[in-house]
Amino acid sequence: MKNTKINIKETEILSDNWYTLKKVTYDYQKEDGQWEIHQREAYDRGNGAAILLYNKERQKVILTRQFRLPTYINGNDTGLMIEVCAGLLDDNNPEDCIRKETEEETGYKVSKVEKVFESYMSPGSVTEILYFFIAEYSSEMKISSGGGLAHEQENIEVIELDFEKAYNMIFSGEIKDGKTIMLLQHAKIHNVIGK
Repeated sequence: MKNTKINIKETEILSDNWYTLKKVTYDYQKEDGQWEIHQREAYDRGNGAAILLYNKERQKVILTRQFRLPTYINGNDTGLMIEVCAGLLDDNNPEDCIRKETEEETGYKVSKVEKVFESYMSPGSVTEILYFFIAEYSSEMKISSGGGLAHEQENIEVIELDFEKAYNMIFSGEIKDGKTIMLLQHAKIHNVIGK
């Protein structure tokens, strides 16, 4: 249902170099009935999917480590981030996307994935919806070393950690990525990995 208190007046493309940065001018009706003109910028990078791979028997999870320029610019001395596997949907549905990303980034071929929730990750400035998944993995599913795609300039390190260690890395500050924190907390709250 369309919001009748919003009237888009103009959309200007500020940049489409990597993804699309738009400046939007719109009328906004306040609670008292008065209208205001607002201007906001929104970054459209498409929607994505993220997954926590876990091994219940061994109490392990698969995470990745890679350089993230925005964190480096904002004070992360190394620019390295520990994260769950994730990627943009492009033209795929979320389930197909996350299976493909899992294989490319981690080297594990998973067939059964479970969607647990979806979320806008930064709704004040980014249009992206992220679909969150979990999937169990085993050593038999490892078909390559992973690491991402060279032509996409991905240099991803695959990390296998004890679940409790990974979970505690949230509180030590070693894990600062929102999607990773959300999936680790989901696994803890719902006893996904617990014995």
